[in-house]
Amino acid sequence: MGERFDVEERWPELFAQLEPARRRSVLNTLAADWHEGWVPNREDVENITDLARGAIDHDEFLRRSDAAAERHREKP
Repeated sequence: MGERFDVEERWPELFAQLEPARRRSVLNTLAADWHEGWVPNREDVENITDLARGAIDHDEFLRRSDAAAERHREKP
């Protein structure tokens, strides 16, 4: 991602269905994580926006997050 926080520019389709207040909340959360060193990727952003718009519940969000973490652990 580099020096600039640009998740909404990179993946606008993930934010299109969010209400403005929810969109700002998600962006603030993602920006705080980015400032702490997290490198955004489409899968993480999609999971967070899906949760925010109600497409998945918290249990599904955790399942997806756990599966992603497991995949990253398995990479050589």
